[in-house]
Amino acid sequence: MKPAILVLLFTAVVHASAAGGQSLTVEADVTAGYSTDEVSALATQLRGFGDLKAGIRFYLEGAWARRSDSEKETDAFAAAYPYGGHLEVIETFGERLFTPGKALVGLRAGRYRTPFGIASRSDHAYSGFLRAPLIRYDDYYALSNTFLEHGADVIAGVPQLYLEASLGVPADVGDVKRRNGFDSVVRLQGYHGPWIVGLSHIRTQPTQPASYAHGRSEFTGVDVRWMHDGVLVRGEWITGQPFDGTTTDGWYADVMLHRAAMGPVTAVLRVEQLNYNTVSRFALHERRVTVGAKVRLPRGLTAQVNVLRQSGTLPNYRPAPVDLALTYSFRLH
Repeated sequence: MKPAILVLLFTAVVHASAAGGQSLTVEADVTAGYSTDEVSALATQLRGFGDLKAGIRFYLEGAWARRSDSEKETDAFAAAYPYGGHLEVIETFGERLFTPGKALVGLRAGRYRTPFGIASRSDHAYSGFLRAPLIRYDDYYALSNTFLEHGADVIAGVPQLYLEASLGVPADVGDVKRRNGFDSVVRLQGYHGPWIVGLSHIRTQPTQPASYAHGRSEFTGVDVRWMHDGVLVRGEWITGQPFDGTTTDGWYADVMLHRAAMGPVTAVLRVEQLNYNTVSRFALHERRVTVGAKVRLPRGLTAQVNVLRQSGTLPNYRPAPVDLALTYSFRLH
């Protein structure tokens, strides 16, 4: 979908909502950041969502972002958006939820983030972490937080346990994109008390050229979330193949801590590991620890700081970079 179409859709929805009385919420974020990886970044995101009529919900999102040196090998600031320097259509979908009896049935169609594991924008963008997990960054032979689908998604079950299935074609944004072709995602999720546990499987196209990347890309993942008394612990373990003859596996665990005594500060900690298993010349075995904080400031401002410790075989990476970002956010109803 062309960016101009997003503008037209957004304008049409705004006018329709104003004329017909439907709900509409508009959000925007503007972020400036700097990393001691010698990269600076500027980004903006615009979202509109609401109800077209009872039971039918829409979501529109676009983003523009740029880094100072697009050729530099770094994953700084790539938690949820690409940095190509031009306007990108991110998500544009409609959805409807049915609750017959105690059951739950949901339908979604359009362009949406690949529903594998912990994958929504709110899970990764402005959460306190300024980089995507290694296992979810698009250049590391696994999955990506900028994978998108053009297709349809169905949820069925009960609120405590449901099955989700997506069928579509890749609609990725960023520098690394999957090849054309059908793909599918299946996810089972349940919750009990403070626990949410999910199991996901994706069968899709490789991101690498067909000249050497044969077969399909397939990954299976387990994700867990636990929340209690101002503490959120979450993580994923993912394993599979980016293409025939190679495998990738990895995991990450996050801790987010916010207590009343901490005021506007949320402390964050991430521990993670990535293994790309292939011939020794190209293999990657990387470990990283991130310590940081998100601080809510007056007038819609949020500051984020991450201090990282990296070790392994990723080339040209500083062992202990520091990432800083300042975001201005606003919402209109």
